[in-house]
Amino acid sequence: MWAVSLTEDQEKVDQQTLKEAVAAAALERVAALSNDRLALGIGTGSTAECFIRLLPALSGRIQVTVSSSERSEALLAELGLPVADLNAVGSLDAYIDGADETNKQLQLIKGGGAALTREKIVAAAADVFICIADVSKRVEVLGAFPLPVEVIPMARSYVARELVKLGGEPVWREGVVTDNGNVILDVHGLVIDRPVELEGQINQITGVVCNGLFARRPADCVLLGTPDGVETLVSN
Repeated sequence: MWAVSLTEDQEKVDQQTLKEAVAAAALERVAALSNDRLALGIGTGSTAECFIRLLPALSGRIQVTVSSSERSEALLAELGLPVADLNAVGSLDAYIDGADETNKQLQLIKGGGAALTREKIVAAAADVFICIADVSKRVEVLGAFPLPVEVIPMARSYVARELVKLGGEPVWREGVVTDNGNVILDVHGLVIDRPVELEGQINQITGVVCNGLFARRPADCVLLGTPDGVETLVSN
């Protein structure tokens, strides 16, 4: 049998199709929530944006949205959806966002788009966390994707030295400033076999604002786009 090679453009199209499929599946899951009026947390990134573009179909039920980034907030407003600050909303019915990696415990690495701190805050405020991603994001052990750590700028070098002590190779994401005015260190070379423990260790380093491990508060449901359809993983 001849092997078929996809062009770069074909691969992009296929990946986009998977993102759109999981976004549609997430919309169905949100539509099935029992609440007549919905308060939704909305994430950041290309997969989350696919979901945002479908949200006008539920506009009659959406009371408010809270975004984890200025970019997503702008898109929500552009589509005519109500946007508010989390402080004015309180708890959320659901949070929908993508991920850079997920394991079978539904623990995640997030932060490729540098919005990890706001993402973690919004996820914490939500009753249900629905993660949407393509199947390439599923891993046995977290850590192949560099772990983002948001850091107070003056602490960057100190935090980097402390992350080396934990076995990582931190790299400053130069030119990137978070919506909170901080910087990002991407930590390479970690084998994260105890995610909850490592999440706490990194957060205890003075100068760290937050890290991209979502282990203490994992997803409740992960929708994975595969060539054979959307696979649903739920927490036990």
